[in-house]
Amino acid sequence: MKRVIAIVAFVAAVFAVGAQSFKDGIYFAQQHEFEKSGWKYQVVVEVKGGKIAKATWNGVNNLGQADKKTVAASGSYGMVKVSKLKKEWHEQAAAVEAYLVSTQNVNFDKYTTPAGNTDAITGASILVKEFFVLAKEALASAPVAKGPYAKDGWYYASAADFDKSGWKANVLLTVANGSVVDAVWNGLSNDKKKKSKIVESKKGAYGMGKAAKQGEGHEQAARAEAALLKAQNPAASAVKADGKTDAITGVTITVSEFFTLADTALKAAR
Repeated sequence: MKRVIAIVAFVAAVFAVGAQSFKDGIYFAQQHEFEKSGWKYQVVVEVKGGKIAKATWNGVNNLGQADKKTVAASGSYGMVKVSKLKKEWHEQAAAVEAYLVSTQNVNFDKYTTPAGNTDAITGASILVKEFFVLAKEALASAPVAKGPYAKDGWYYASAADFDKSGWKANVLLTVANGSVVDAVWNGLSNDKKKKSKIVESKKGAYGMGKAAKQGEGHEQAARAEAALLKAQNPAASAVKADGKTDAITGVTITVSEFFTLADTALKAAR
């Protein structure tokens, strides 16, 4: 009898160690840089009753496009043509999200390739490692504070026309727990040889660094993005009649288009 009790106690202890319990809240994590493909992955995890109730995997980009799920759902991503499963990225991502909710295991390690493929998740042939890395990172961080917006998601807005310099501005915002947690201010050129304003600026081809003491366009744009994340309201930053602002340190570029497009994008989140 003592032996049976000891075995039961041992099994219970093993399960206790393996069990995972999380603090309720909504958590967010993202890659620090855009990948060579132009995408930067993000994960939002919602915990209820100590368990993962929902996981959302998506991506934002430096290419001036909408979020990855939206692009994939529109058929513009093109994964169906190259996938052995004949499923688009957003469909495969949904299978990975469901797997995490089902298993509650953020320590997933069943990879079949160093890059992060797996045979353990039905319906997913894509690289999944980054999803689990970010899910674990998100849950190890503080939950996202409740923000002013009613609907979480990814929101994109673009200017109607190209400006005099040949650029058409766009904004892509990520909202989690009602808070804007990421902003990408970019632009597309009417010159098809140019990928996007961010790409051109980062490789030094945009040319602002030579003329502006405050740095290249993407560096100044990042400061404007940070100001929006802090204020959570596009109307909170004082913009002058010429479209510029004295309210954001290190920003000499015209910012009116950024805050106008951000406000437009966030209308769907209100």
